[in-house]
Amino acid sequence: MAAVTAATFTVVTSEMLPVGLLTPLGRDLGVSEGLAGLSLTVTGVLAALAAPLVVPAARGADRRHVLCALMLLLAAANALSAWAPGYAVLMGARVLVGVAMGGVWALAAGLGPRLAPPRTAGRATSLIFSGIAAASVLGVPAGAYLGELAGWRAAFTGGALLSLAVAGALAVLLPPLPPSGGAPGLGGVLRLFGDAGVRAPLLIVGLLVTGHFAAYTYIRPVLEETAGTRGALLSALLLLYGVAGLAGTFTAGAAVGRTVRGTVLGICGVLGVTVLLVPYAAPLLLVWGVAYGGVAVAGQTWAQRAAPSPQAREGAGALFAMVINAAIALGALLGGRVADGFGPVATMWLGGALALAALGVTAAVRAPQ
Repeated sequence: MAAVTAATFTVVTSEMLPVGLLTPLGRDLGVSEGLAGLSLTVTGVLAALAAPLVVPAARGADRRHVLCALMLLLAAANALSAWAPGYAVLMGARVLVGVAMGGVWALAAGLGPRLAPPRTAGRATSLIFSGIAAASVLGVPAGAYLGELAGWRAAFTGGALLSLAVAGALAVLLPPLPPSGGAPGLGGVLRLFGDAGVRAPLLIVGLLVTGHFAAYTYIRPVLEETAGTRGALLSALLLLYGVAGLAGTFTAGAAVGRTVRGTVLGICGVLGVTVLLVPYAAPLLLVWGVAYGGVAVAGQTWAQRAAPSPQAREGAGALFAMVINAAIALGALLGGRVADGFGPVATMWLGGALALAALGVTAAVRAPQ
């Protein structure tokens, strides 16, 4: 289980590495910070496109072997990023990061129930998804720090070495994981959109993640403008937000084992209220972190339980990875449009409204027992 957690940590860290390196990266490659930032956008888009394709492409393969291959692809992509002599090569490398990320998410999402007894499957899934939260708390700052010490290329080299180490850990620590009988092809994966039970958590998570990224992308200017939170205090709040998100992942993992609907209702309600109020009470950012930390594990657990058969769980995981990555890109896009048109605080209104819309959907649909 720890090796799979390390894999989710590594792919998200690799995705987010450019965040702390945009200025030196853009300067060395001769592009603006805006163009350099597209290296993050393209990764999310490719991850969304790749996620539903990996399960059909690997129908007959042992999942341990597929995960190892994807981590080796990630290592090669990070190494290519570190070497990149120009912007085009960097973007090509980031396309490969997106493919690896979408594949790892799609397969790792469904491994909790296979690697743990049924009574602890929720906690196992939360452990796997804790790698995502940990990447924000530890991986991204570590990459930025290494970039400051030795340059942005060293940060990508570190990502390549970490990916190789995780590939080795997966090969050694995971048991054989043959595909579930009758693993779906691409048509089968896409047809799961027609299943109301699977579609409900995808819609809820899509609303929550879109709203979160529309708002959180602009949290710094919002808190500076409305709460006067700046400097060390703001940095401390953002760090504590990440720690709170990690705690929220495990809290939701324990709660979702008792009640799926109750856990998701709580997440939606708390997010809706705190996102709307955080401009006027900055410490509520920590509550926001706890609530959002539970979104992935609660939504994934719902999608897995709602799958019409055990063979469809990987397909549901692939759709979940596709929706969540597409929602990240959509949220950032919508947030930018709203911020430009109405100011940063309006992004909080959008984020809160989408969370409350998710609350309404959760109350209206059937949830698995």
